[in-house]
Amino acid sequence: MSENKLPKKQVLDYSFARANGVLATTLDSESVIIHRASTTFEAILEARRVKAQPAVLKEVSNGEFETLAAQVYASTDLSISAEDAIGTSSDLNALADGIPKISDLLDSSDDAPVIRLINGVLQEAINNRASDIHIEPFEARLSIRFRIDGSLQEMLSLPSRLSSVLVSRVKVMAQLDIAKKRIPQDGRFSLNLGQRAIDIRVSTLPSRHGERLVMRILEQGSSRLELSDLGMTPKSLKPFEAALKRPNGIILVTGPTGSGKTTTLYAGLSCLNNGSRNILTVEDPIEYALDGIGQTQVNNQIGMTFAAGLRAILRQDPDVVMIGEIRDPETAEIAVQASLTGHLVLSTVHTNSAVAAIARLRDMGVESFLLSSTITALVAQRLVRRLCEKCKCTYEPSQNEKEELGISKIKKAFYKAKGCSHCNNTGYVGRIGIYEIVTLDENLRSLIHDGASELEISNYAFKNRQSLLGSGAERVLSGETSAQEVLRVCKSNIADEI
Repeated sequence: MSENKLPKKQVLDYSFARANGVLATTLDSESVIIHRASTTFEAILEARRVKAQPAVLKEVSNGEFETLAAQVYASTDLSISAEDAIGTSSDLNALADGIPKISDLLDSSDDAPVIRLINGVLQEAINNRASDIHIEPFEARLSIRFRIDGSLQEMLSLPSRLSSVLVSRVKVMAQLDIAKKRIPQDGRFSLNLGQRAIDIRVSTLPSRHGERLVMRILEQGSSRLELSDLGMTPKSLKPFEAALKRPNGIILVTGPTGSGKTTTLYAGLSCLNNGSRNILTVEDPIEYALDGIGQTQVNNQIGMTFAAGLRAILRQDPDVVMIGEIRDPETAEIAVQASLTGHLVLSTVHTNSAVAAIARLRDMGVESFLLSSTITALVAQRLVRRLCEKCKCTYEPSQNEKEELGISKIKKAFYKAKGCSHCNNTGYVGRIGIYEIVTLDENLRSLIHDGASELEISNYAFKNRQSLLGSGAERVLSGETSAQEVLRVCKSNIADEI
């Protein structure tokens, strides 16, 4: 079904529609009753009665029905009156007792205003592909913002007195202590949006005007991610695949928070997960469950640190080990030793470039000769917003823009963001990765072994390799993103080169 033909309005209860496999809706101003092959004649008659007007019958497969049901019943907006939620704080504990640990968000029959508001926020965020929901109290208002394609957008502004009501409600859903308001807390809860399983990670932080709350949205039902889905160009994909095929060594993925490092590691693990290897991970937190891979959760409160978890899984006869992040000397040392003893180790480091990971590990106390003999590949990545295909327009770039991108001699029009209803007037829809990958040859190993500076290593590494900026420039020339977007995320690297 094409994008402009999505159902617009539902008239049947969600539970009846799901149980009986029938939807009574409006499609392109035409009344339609959508049903599965197994739908009974009585259910179709009931849908026809509720619709109360002539309707066209349309039979769909089970998969198409589930997709349409989610689109139809998840289309509610945030139009609930915020004033209706006032005064419900005393009932929050009683309301929470009746909510199962994993509830179907679409099948909620409780009309309590605070629940409807929270459900509306969650539905709207999921429908808009938001990665995070920010609930932020200020002196005169409560702001609800979504992080969509890496940028925060304010979606709702409420009276500040609703802050404690909404935060307490979410804390109860995440099984946090609502009485503790002066210390940070972390929790999680699960829900279903139709057939989509959603995991919500919750973090609270005390602030001047009340508790700030951030909810990270993770969709558990995502299909298995392949390396080809990452958006790497052939120049980047080929050396990365070659590094994964090695029986030992360390592959490090670098970049700031939210740049997709964990997704890249998961794609690499999925590529290796063919049943012939024992793959174990230690993560904080486990973001997605991977079938066939042993995943361990870090818990610092009971002493289950990255280092402790890594020591334990090395006694489990692993072939491949994934460490969520190397953040301390102890973890770095064990990762190096694991590599030297014949394991393939994948991990992340927070640095601005691939080569900077060398300096970071040196700072953690890892000797240069160990780095030169264990590291096989260094990956740096960023996520840039993809231009909206509906409204992007061409323009003639300035010479300065082309020089900053390193393509001053190329004569070609660029695309820029404009904004339309399809992209919510942002000019962008979705994101795409840009990468730089450094695989170590004998000369690079010698430079690292001899303690060469980051600049010396970088100058040699990118003589014949594509840099992060070069990868971004390639995306600009293909019309997938804008020069402004690439320069925004690569600004630190540009400053280093200058």
